[in-house]
Amino acid sequence: MTGTRDWVLPDADATTRLGAAIAPRLSPGETVLLYGPLGMGKSTLARGLIRAMTRPDEDVPSPTFTLVQFYDSDPPVAHFDLYRLTRPDEAAEIGLDEALDEGCAVIEWPERLGDDPAAWLGPDRLTVTLSEQGDGRRATVSGAGAWDAKLKDLHV
Repeated sequence: MTGTRDWVLPDADATTRLGAAIAPRLSPGETVLLYGPLGMGKSTLARGLIRAMTRPDEDVPSPTFTLVQFYDSDPPVAHFDLYRLTRPDEAAEIGLDEALDEGCAVIEWPERLGDDPAAWLGPDRLTVTLSEQGDGRRATVSGAGAWDAKLKDLHV
């Protein structure tokens, strides 16, 4: 990962807009990794991305208990919440490999994939780290593979 960009997101709407801005740039096999503490807006960003890929009124629940939700879009998108995983290999059991073979994935809590999440994923990844910034959030975004170039054209 060479390029990094930062955005201040003053509210949930801005976080949703960042997700929506990422959506049209996603290609099959690519992954969006969402890092940040509980309550930082990972699911809000994922919801904005998925609604931009499907339809604005799509029901996009957090997959905290189901672990994964699949959505019909072009390309298909899978939303993973790995918070409850106890071992990295459990990601294969819930369909991570298949999701990337057929479409793209948005992954909350990718640190549950172990010390090297890249070992589980393809080379084309966007990493979004959300942190507190006053009353809002800061999104630190970096790209690997194809996302290194795509990140330069990302506008919120």
